[in-house]
Amino acid sequence: MSVASRDCLACAQRPLLGRRVALIHPAWHSCGTYRVVLGQIAAYRALGAEVFPIAVSSDPGFVPGRNWLWKSFNQATAELDGGARYYGGAPFHAMLSPRFLRDVLWPYLHGDQAVVRLAMAERTRLSPAIEGATFDLVHCNHFFLMPIARRLARGAAPILLDTHDLQARQFALINETMPWLSPRASYESMLAQELEAMRGADLLLHLNAQEAEDFRALIPEKAHALLYPATPEAPTGPGGPDIVLVASNNTANVESVVWFLREVAPKAPGVTVKIVGNVDAGVRSKAPEQYAAYKDWFLGRVEDPGVVYANARLALLPTISGTGLSIKTVEALSSGLPLIATRQAMRGLDEAASRLSGVVIVDSAQEFADALSRTAASAPLDEAGRRGSPARRYYESRLSLAAYKASLGVLAAALISAGSGE
Repeated sequence: MSVASRDCLACAQRPLLGRRVALIHPAWHSCGTYRVVLGQIAAYRALGAEVFPIAVSSDPGFVPGRNWLWKSFNQATAELDGGARYYGGAPFHAMLSPRFLRDVLWPYLHGDQAVVRLAMAERTRLSPAIEGATFDLVHCNHFFLMPIARRLARGAAPILLDTHDLQARQFALINETMPWLSPRASYESMLAQELEAMRGADLLLHLNAQEAEDFRALIPEKAHALLYPATPEAPTGPGGPDIVLVASNNTANVESVVWFLREVAPKAPGVTVKIVGNVDAGVRSKAPEQYAAYKDWFLGRVEDPGVVYANARLALLPTISGTGLSIKTVEALSSGLPLIATRQAMRGLDEAASRLSGVVIVDSAQEFADALSRTAASAPLDEAGRRGSPARRYYESRLSLAAYKASLGVLAAALISAGSGE
């Protein structure tokens, strides 16, 4: 191969070589958004870009330079230590102005989750090295950080907005359990703020099929793209005897595990399941009887969830609530294991995911129990079978880092070229 041919191949593989990308994200960790951000950073670097990850706190006082305030976040996000870190946060005194008290705090006391998040972003101070920098592309996560994206774009760089979930829907669910003042902020008013902020982006990225469809209908004048996030793969072997259920301690997961223990497990006698993750604390609090009855099934949090999948023969997804794409569903698909899942577990994926051989979709507790008893008695797949399974191939084609990188490279390069007139 000639030098010119090698250079052309390198350009094709790294279409963002030399480009500067500001990557704005909430200062969150141990959650789905953080996993998505890690995938974004890895993909941009693989594409040749210089990435500037900017963690933005929604808590007052978390301004850059106050290292003691950021210590906990830094310790929980060691994966970001491979390059320079940048920070953003609003100072305390910004909360004390009459305008903030009238236009932000008062609506927030009525449950307006959108206005307070946007207001904090508008008042954010950024690391000095970022404030004066120029970028070829600004990649923003979540609509409420768009004020920062517009600031860094300076009217020149294109803005790519990862919408994640429809946030107004999340805010309305949060408000159902909060003692806000009346009249409460409505879903419609928060949605209007969300959509208005999103209109400042040049391209809207959606990480699940349902949200993509919803946003296209809500903002038809904007450019949209469905781009599943890059989710780290689970091991496909060597395999073992375990039937596993992986869940963290959030409301949707706790409800789902409690439903499984109450409605499914008693209908599948003789089957033992390993329940992995810190969901045990939530189940113990919400359903002490079920927790006591199945206490031996709970393993708690493990350092390496990959080991759980590596030594398993079957993965269970008894999801009954939640919105957006389920990261644990993606992880289970990547393991190549046979799966038993509710339809809710497959939310956000396209129809092809529900037709995969080896993935049993159920609509009731009895169907789940029947499938569990039947599959538990079948021969397990070996490592080669798992790596070649339809579920694993689906993951590799749509949800792997390689698939994400390829699609992101095309989208980002086209945005940059259009913005620079190349």
